[in-house]
Amino acid sequence: MALRKFTAVRNIAIFAGVLAACLLAPAVVRHYTGKAFEEFRAPLDAIPSQLNDLEKFWDLRMNYSKSELIEVGRDLARLNAGYAIKLTENEALKSRVESLEKILSLPGEEKFKMEVARVARRDINAWWQHLIIRKGAAHGIREGYAVIYGGGVVGRVVKANTYTSVVELVSSRGFRMAAHFLGEDRPVIYQGAGSLSFQDARGEVRDVPADLKASTLKPLQLVTSPLAGSFPDGILIGDVIDLTLEPDGIFRSGTVRLPRTLGGVREVAVLIPVSDLMEE
Repeated sequence: MALRKFTAVRNIAIFAGVLAACLLAPAVVRHYTGKAFEEFRAPLDAIPSQLNDLEKFWDLRMNYSKSELIEVGRDLARLNAGYAIKLTENEALKSRVESLEKILSLPGEEKFKMEVARVARRDINAWWQHLIIRKGAAHGIREGYAVIYGGGVVGRVVKANTYTSVVELVSSRGFRMAAHFLGEDRPVIYQGAGSLSFQDARGEVRDVPADLKASTLKPLQLVTSPLAGSFPDGILIGDVIDLTLEPDGIFRSGTVRLPRTLGGVREVAVLIPVSDLMEE
């Protein structure tokens, strides 16, 4: 009995000592300790995603016959051959554009390099707030970089660890950026608004000129603006399905319906500014 009491008192004393050390330690020590813990924990976020990929690989190996795998391999080979031709054509067009730019002394148009990354983790409680991808500072990713996918805007990098990054989604209430309507040059303000259900995410648009109108039957496409800085021009954000006049009587505000595919995104592309690569 005495030994149990001693052990309990010792554990409480150790806990109190650690807590006091954390509270009384200088801010610099707490900052670097927290940073070190984050870097230690970050690879653990990517492990379930990597194990899932491995599980899918062995599932294909175990559940498909050799002839079926050969046929799938042939289909992939055809697709790869087609993509190789497209890449060759793309490179030829790029070289032609570069030569024309040199002749005409025009500035280059390439402003971003795409770094493709798989989604490592997405919490149920913060499904429309943020996600974690399997690439980080070791791959040239920094905080503030834009993140897109085939359906449009995903969000913005808010934390870049060594091998993983946290992306704040376009649907998050903390996400805000300049935008404009497709075919319109006048800038508006977009902000995430969360979701009404697990499947549907939405945003809000403000400072819309009063002469514009939108409805569910005739929505307006909202796209990124070059004024946003980290995003190129013309990337789809969502559809504006209603616009109502604000109290000032000058501007309108409305609801932005985000693509449903955003909820199931598995791969994203981080846009790395070419200027940053040149600095490195």
